[in-house]
Amino acid sequence: MEDVRTKPLIAERAIFLQLLRDDHPRRWSRAELECEFSSIAPLDISDALARLDAEGVVVVEGERVQASGCARYLDALDVICV
Repeated sequence: MEDVRTKPLIAERAIFLQLLRDDHPRRWSRAELECEFSSIAPLDISDALARLDAEGVVVVEGERVQASGCARYLDALDVICV
């Protein structure tokens, strides 16, 4: 049985890593994220984006989302390992 406390973290991780992809423009639309993660409810995606935005991990501008400059810099430093 899945621990319900981990579900938000899974959504946040998935979105964060998606936004760091180098084969897509830096900005994503919420609709694109919802298509990529069809198994995650749109409300869960919105909640995850709100938490990531509040922590400065992503920048949300209306319907557009991108990784923050800090997140991109940490990725460039190879501090983020998957």
